[in-house]
Amino acid sequence: MARGSSAFVAALTATSLAAVGFLAYRAQASVPPDLGSRPGASAKPSATKAPRDASNPTALPSGSGTGERVVYSLDDDRVWLVSAGDRVENTFPVTPGSVDPAPGTYAVTSRSQQVTGTDGTLVEHVVRFTGVGGVVIGFSAAVDGAVPAPDPAVRTGGIRESRVDGETMWMFATIGQKVVVIR
Repeated sequence: MARGSSAFVAALTATSLAAVGFLAYRAQASVPPDLGSRPGASAKPSATKAPRDASNPTALPSGSGTGERVVYSLDDDRVWLVSAGDRVENTFPVTPGSVDPAPGTYAVTSRSQQVTGTDGTLVEHVVRFTGVGGVVIGFSAAVDGAVPAPDPAVRTGGIRESRVDGETMWMFATIGQKVVVIR
């Protein structure tokens, strides 16, 4: 009877593997082409600039998402902290690193109270949300308060803010917080 049971289990296993393979193929074949393939991103990058209010350049750009989120504009070098009711809690200028994230929606993946940045600067209130080609991208403030222009010869993903703004970001952007990057 043991031989018959082994054959039955082997046949059942082979049938199950074939069914799982078929279902995996069907699922892969039906993925919409506009579904983002980058980890942490919800959509393909868009080169379109989000609409701005010409009379108020620091106003939250329309088309920057909904709900509680951090909005980071690559073109304006500015951040908005937006509450669940789409109310801007704070906005401030930032100095980008030499490597930019692609436009899209991300989530805060890690945070550090204090570390040495890729440029050798001691930074605090580090809020990371993605990576590009091995370079980690996130917000931080230099402990000495300096906000130097990035050295284009060094690949850095640190988006620098003032110490006060860094503390504000730290309090707002906890693990899992949505970060929307726009043009």
